[in-house]
Amino acid sequence: MPQSLAQVYLHLVFSTKNRTPFVEDHVHLLVRFGRTVTIANLIKELKRTSSIWIKDEFGINAFEWQSGYGAFSISPAHLQIFVKYIKNQEEHHKKVSFQDEFRRLLKKYQIEYDERYVWD
Repeated sequence: MPQSLAQVYLHLVFSTKNRTPFVEDHVHLLVRFGRTVTIANLIKELKRTSSIWIKDEFGINAFEWQSGYGAFSISPAHLQIFVKYIKNQEEHHKKVSFQDEFRRLLKKYQIEYDERYVWD
């Protein structure tokens, strides 16, 4: 095959440093992932540019994102359901904390983790 093709959707989740409630306390993003970018570089650039924007737009000079993140694959067949899930976050988090939600995602995707290092 002479060309490289990819269609990868990712659910990205990361929190503000110490879950400080500047933008609530975390974000969920749905991204269509390119074939030439690494997940780590994408997250790094998203955090860098959004931090600059938040500091400039809202004057929150102490704003920081946590150093870690979650990245989970989403099937194209589940995109509509997932978009609804993201749109419902404000209501969802009246019942479920970010920490409980993130633990549920880690369990769902069978990702082993050490609780001591997840919440920086």
